[in-house]
Amino acid sequence: MKPVVRLTASATSALPRSLLLTICIVYASFGLFGRDPWKNEDAAGFGVMWTMAKGGLHDWLLPNLVGKYMTADGPLGYWLGAASIRGLAPWVDASNASRVFTGLLFCAACAFVWYATYLLGRRAEVQPFKYAFGGEPEPRDYGRTLADGALLILLACFGLAERGHETTPQVMQFVLVAMLVYGLVRMIDKPIQGALWWGLAVGLVTLASNPVLVGALIVGTIAMCVFVRESRWRWRWLALVGLPVALVLGLSWPLVAIARFPDDGVWFLNQWVYASLASVGGSAGPALQYALKNMPLFTWPAWPLALWAFFSWAGLRRAPHVAIPLSVIVPLLILVVLQAHQSNRLYMLLLPALSVLATFALPTLKRGAINAFDWFAVLSFTILGSFVWLVWLAGLTGFPHPLARNLARLAPGFTPEFKILSFVCAIAVTVCWIALVQWRIARHPKVLWRSVVLSSAGTTLMWVLLMTLWLPVVNYSRTYKDVAQQIASHLPADYTCISPVRLGDAQIATFAYFGNMHFSFDDDCDVILRQDTQDFGEPSSMPTYIWKLVWEGRRVADRDERFRLYVRIDRPVPPVKRHEQHYRKQ
Repeated sequence: MKPVVRLTASATSALPRSLLLTICIVYASFGLFGRDPWKNEDAAGFGVMWTMAKGGLHDWLLPNLVGKYMTADGPLGYWLGAASIRGLAPWVDASNASRVFTGLLFCAACAFVWYATYLLGRRAEVQPFKYAFGGEPEPRDYGRTLADGALLILLACFGLAERGHETTPQVMQFVLVAMLVYGLVRMIDKPIQGALWWGLAVGLVTLASNPVLVGALIVGTIAMCVFVRESRWRWRWLALVGLPVALVLGLSWPLVAIARFPDDGVWFLNQWVYASLASVGGSAGPALQYALKNMPLFTWPAWPLALWAFFSWAGLRRAPHVAIPLSVIVPLLILVVLQAHQSNRLYMLLLPALSVLATFALPTLKRGAINAFDWFAVLSFTILGSFVWLVWLAGLTGFPHPLARNLARLAPGFTPEFKILSFVCAIAVTVCWIALVQWRIARHPKVLWRSVVLSSAGTTLMWVLLMTLWLPVVNYSRTYKDVAQQIASHLPADYTCISPVRLGDAQIATFAYFGNMHFSFDDDCDVILRQDTQDFGEPSSMPTYIWKLVWEGRRVADRDERFRLYVRIDRPVPPVKRHEQHYRKQ
């Protein structure tokens, strides 16, 4: 049965467009610039983009990290970052240029989530109870209010803050999943246009991810077409319009890669498919345990609201506002459980559909639940924000002493500096938070989005504070720049190449970028750079040469990593004795 939603027109007052846009821009822009590539996936993704930007067509079609093929995802996400590096090269360094499209993609995902929810919120089956003498909100106003709520829920998700600001293919996949949800919603009233959006999203997901993810999204769409309570003929446009667009886009990169580089292209695509299948070949037990521990925090507060919406709209689960988000959520949850490796890479892809579904819980929430969300946000973010300020103050002044001592222990050698611009931004966002809390507590507004505005504002507060007050120390503890420069200063001037041993992708990327190092993964090199978590002994020497240790060190903020640099030294040829020379002449 349909829940009885009783709302007046005053409850659907929309947020000012300028305020909503400002929140999105502030959230998306902070943390993008003024920092180095961070370990682990952020630096690895940047390394592929940087390799493309300074390479040729082979690097653009077959993504690689300074010669090491990266077959987990397609090249689309890397293409945008590489194009930005090339286009902004004279004015912006590669590290900051690579993240320009990250911010733009994030804002595009927000737009798709907003418009998808807006279209669903105008539908007849979700409208509030109609009073005898009027006073209920208009469908357009109701849809706008729900769309505002969906966007605020998306911005409030804890795990999106860091993941949404990285140079990884997952950011591209994130916006394409949001585009797919919008396409399915748009197809209800405009079948051809919606099918085009769906086909565009599926085709681009193929270029940006892997075949398993594409297959899961297509299966979810088919299931939705079967169970949704709409006219069946509308979904035929998926096969007539959407699928051809998806095929043309999805096959374009593989066909061009094989045509231009037959041997390498075939090998790369085989590894791409194999890596995709291997990513979901693990036992469900470890991945499920990891998800139960980490996914609730990553997707908070979207997941409890989405769960409440699923149960509160029990009689309309085949309606588009429930069925369409579920057609994306369920396949992705299955992939999360079947992951071969414990990772949160897929969690971010759940957030667009979760936010759309979660916003339909807002009209049915009880006052007690709304107050619980509000007080949790006020208490938690106020305490966390105060802690960020105290740690920053302790780093500059040494008071409070316990915090200053712990900071010195966690980041040994770090010297805090006062930066006026960061300080002003942190003050501004803190004042906005205090004003918002005062407004919420003093006025008790009845607007529909009141239960999530504090959560989204609190997440924005924490992210801006971390990326202003704490950015220097976070950057200091998560970059390999200093280590790369130390290694580069000990390299022979005439070395040919470096063989990496047990180095991660992030380390290879940052060493190559900051140290201008030339790595090789198949040649016989005259330098070895090795990472040791324990003592593995010296590299094996040969009759004609030995390996000499010329440098050993680590990042000051990491006690587990230790790097050793070895240079090949030719053994001296022993002098030939006189009787041996006489024997050779005879």
